[in-house]
Amino acid sequence: MGVEGQDRQKALEAGAAAVSGQLGRTVQRLRRAYNLSLSELSEQSGVAKSIISQIERNETNPTLATIWRLAQALDVSIERVLQGAQDEPFVEKSSRGDTPILMSEDGKCRLAIIGWIKTVEWLQWYDFSAEPGGVLESEAHQRGSIECLSVLEGELEVQVGDAVETARAGETLRYRCDRPHLIRNTSKKPAHATMVCILKAAVME
Repeated sequence: MGVEGQDRQKALEAGAAAVSGQLGRTVQRLRRAYNLSLSELSEQSGVAKSIISQIERNETNPTLATIWRLAQALDVSIERVLQGAQDEPFVEKSSRGDTPILMSEDGKCRLAIIGWIKTVEWLQWYDFSAEPGGVLESEAHQRGSIECLSVLEGELEVQVGDAVETARAGETLRYRCDRPHLIRNTSKKPAHATMVCILKAAVME
């Protein structure tokens, strides 16, 4: 093997090590986000506990079939598991016309999706506004999901089961959203807030 061949081989090995290292960190973070032990993930994925441990410690290069089984057990896409870190700085701009808008059934609540598509599997955020009397009813999200509603103007009420709480401008409500929940504007003035939904696959240490 010539010098060029050796350099190419080193580059390939370095690239493989980087991908493997990222894979191990991602699997470990997702497993912890689910509060799963190695044994529990092994049982759900059909991948041996020892293999998962080696993957997390970056001591093995798993097959595509193994990655697929882990992705299925963690309920994420293979792309999400294999996604590498991108350190390059960037600036990305979305125009008003590029921002999707959702409306509540009563037509009085408006959700502008201002989150990034690349984080949609684990983090979503919105610009929320509600006219007086407006109600946004939502079905249960993924198990373990948390929603954070920060009121910028007006007053909003959140109900999850029998629990009801109100927040005014400058206040934030955090609540489990893995069960049916709703947000309503009970005041006589419009309300404005930002809403962040942290899904079950969020990367939590």
